[in-house]
Amino acid sequence: MITELKENQIFVFGSNANGSHWWWAAYQAKKQFGAVDWVAEWLTGQCYAFPTLDEMYDKYSLEDIKKHFFMLFECAVENRDKEFLVTKLWCWIAGYTEEEIISCIPEKVPINIILPEWR
Repeated sequence: MITELKENQIFVFGSNANGSHWWWAAYQAKKQFGAVDWVAEWLTGQCYAFPTLDEMYDKYSLEDIKKHFFMLFECAVENRDKEFLVTKLWCWIAGYTEEEIISCIPEKVPINIILPEWR
């Protein structure tokens, strides 16, 4: 559980395609770390919105999740001075298993991406 950030750290949370940050880690991102509603993907406040749900709040396909990981990695490469702390994006609302999400992560993870601890 991430409760505070250093100046150079980015809180990566599960979002939806509408950018409405009303539940779980998204709500924490908004209230505690400055994420702005209606930003569905990319940097917002001291956060990175990672969409796992579509506009109708249905979960994205695993193929879509892979694409979103590539976007996150692109952002991390563009912001090498930042450390991206990834929350458990698959939990609760998205409804994926840890194994399913692990299968979506590209092979080469930028050094400034900190993935959550796996079981």
